Amino acid sequence: MIKRYKRHEDNRKFYRVNERIFALSLRVLDSEGKQIGVLSKFEALQEARSQGLDLVEIAPLAKPPVAKIVDYKKFLYQEEKKKREEKKKTKASETKEVRLGPFMSENDLGVMTRRAKEFLENGDKVRLVVFFSGRQITHPEFGHKVLDKTIADLSNISKVERDRKFEGRKLIALLSPDKKGSGKAAQESSTENKNEQSEQKENKEISI
Repeated sequence: MIKRYKRHEDNRKFYRVNERIFALSLRVLDSEGKQIGVLSKFEALQEARSQGLDLVEIAPLAKPPVAKIVDYKKFLYQEEKKKREEKKKTKASETKEVRLGPFMSENDLGVMTRRAKEFLENGDKVRLVVFFSGRQITHPEFGHKVLDKTIADLSNISKVERDRKFEGRKLIALLSPDKKGSGKAAQESSTENKNEQSEQKENKEISI
């Protein structure tokens, strides 16, 4: 009976290293990316060994193939680091929903506002939804009040992307992250702290 094993998926790029390189001649780069020249595989390996480094083929389809003299482990680490940074840059923004009630307590509203803040700081958009049940729909002003407070509390890190509107029994607004607003808020906070410190210093001098 023949056993078949599933091959594990590996997203890492494969590189030929040292003696595993097939090409007989290579365009060789040093660890800084500067071109050394076109060398035979034997010469390139000698050069790499003299520096205590590895010969890594980075462009096998080029004519001649391109190889780099580097520490292979550090090279792989740097490649993985680049991939992680690229993923962060290309991370698609998600829309998270935060549900509110027109008559929710200050404590509950604070909890939901903090949750929305976490989503926004993570780069996600936030869909604020105030749901009216039963006869609550006859008092839409309370829903608007809850939204006003929530939007105001998040204004330092967000902006209103889509203004509020009713969809059935739901009052909905969409917020998106706003780094400029965050910076402005931090600056205002810093200014307030400086003013407070200045006032405290003046009061101290007067009391003396």
